[in-house]
Amino acid sequence: MKHPISTPAAPAAIGPYSQGIQAGNFVFTSGQLPIDPATGAFPDGGIREQTRQSLTNVQAILRQAGLDMADVVKTTVFMADMGDFAEMNSIYAEFFPEPCPARSAFAVKTLPKGALVEIEAVAVKG
Repeated sequence: MKHPISTPAAPAAIGPYSQGIQAGNFVFTSGQLPIDPATGAFPDGGIREQTRQSLTNVQAILRQAGLDMADVVKTTVFMADMGDFAEMNSIYAEFFPEPCPARSAFAVKTLPKGALVEIEAVAVKG
C-alpha cells in the first residue's frame, strides 16, 4: 500500500501529485523546488541559496515521515546549468552524512518557475 506524506513545512503540491509517498519501507519525495513554504518565493541569492531551500524542503517531508537525511539512499538533482555544479555540491554535502546517498545530477533545459535547481529523494525506513 502507499500512503501520502504532507507537511506545511514544505511547499504544497500544486498539481495532481503528493509531496511524498511511503510505499512499504520506502519514502519517495516529489522534486522539490527552492520555494520557501512561508513566503511562496525563492530565496534571495543564487544556486547555493536555492539548493539549501530545496534540500530543506526534502528534509521537512522526510521528517513528516519520521525519517532524516541519513535515511536517504538516492537523490536526483536537476539543474538549469551544470556550471553551478560545484556550488550546488558544496551545499548538498552539508545535508548528507557519510555514507552519502547514490546520486544522479542532470542539466535540464528549464525548471518550473525558472528555478536553478530541483531535488528529489528516496529514503528507506529501518
